[in-house]
Amino acid sequence: MNAAAGHNPYCTVGCALVASDGIWRNVLRLLMPYALVLSTGLVMAQPYPTKPVRLVVPFSPAGVADFIGRVTAEKLGQRLGQNVVIFNRDGGGSVVGTELVARSTPDGYTVLLVSSAFTMNAAVSRQSPFDVRRDFAPIGLVFEGPGVLVVHPSVPANSVQDLVAYARANPGKLRYGSSGVGSVINLVTELFKYQAKVDITHVPYKGVAPAVVDLVGGQIEMVMAGISIATPLVKSGKLKALGITVRKRSPVLSDVRPISEQGLPDFESSTWYGLLAPSATPPAIVARLSTDLAQVINSADVRERFASQGGEARSSTREEFVALIDSELRRWQTVVKAAGLRAE
Repeated sequence: MNAAAGHNPYCTVGCALVASDGIWRNVLRLLMPYALVLSTGLVMAQPYPTKPVRLVVPFSPAGVADFIGRVTAEKLGQRLGQNVVIFNRDGGGSVVGTELVARSTPDGYTVLLVSSAFTMNAAVSRQSPFDVRRDFAPIGLVFEGPGVLVVHPSVPANSVQDLVAYARANPGKLRYGSSGVGSVINLVTELFKYQAKVDITHVPYKGVAPAVVDLVGGQIEMVMAGISIATPLVKSGKLKALGITVRKRSPVLSDVRPISEQGLPDFESSTWYGLLAPSATPPAIVARLSTDLAQVINSADVRERFASQGGEARSSTREEFVALIDSELRRWQTVVKAAGLRAE
């Protein structure tokens, strides 16, 4: 064989390599989809969690929310086998920290502690930077506590019925304090006014503490306070407790009847806390967190520690938490409309 016959002796090896290279490219092209599936499966099969989890508490340190968050973080971390680290991000009535989680990577390593203010804020604000339904995946409930209707000792009322009768006879004379327009205290008191059909003047403060200080001092007459704040002031005689906001008595104020037993049978409001994740968090991770959280909340140690705050540990399924958020949002939207409230 020679070049004249159409054969190039120098092409034999080179042409074979070129042909071989083309074959391998075709083989790799065919195998690529299967390689991607395999690699994705390996990533998804990695155990969760493999690093610390951040629990965002959208409230300042040292309050009830911070206490609940730290107890939950400690015990949940033990279940997960990784540290759960508290990250306090206060501001905007919990909006700042909540938005932070809504925009976080949905990988299960950032979760959020929310309170009943979560649905109240959504009911009041028309320009929220997040959507309470669309942007979050509910994990489960953590805690539920009652509020207590407290008045200054000078108020001529020793029961809810007395207070309602006095308010009707003196429209606008009673003043109630809150931690601001759209706050938990504001909306709960507006719910009371709506159901009792009374006119009581709202005096907003920059926090519940200054409102309670003015209540003790007699500058205002009434506050729907958290039970942990109100109890020592009631027991010392500085305030009078007229009613509990939930349908059962509290062990720490056992002689105070629920408001629902004092002429307002439909009245009920509690302060609850729960955990959320960003909405696109993988369902398997949300399920793992939900299962472990329920185990934590149902433990005797957590129940005892939460009872010290005047409330109780409350676990739930994800579905039950979703239903609670939906029902709370509808209820507070009704109250906001009736009271004509708008966020400041």
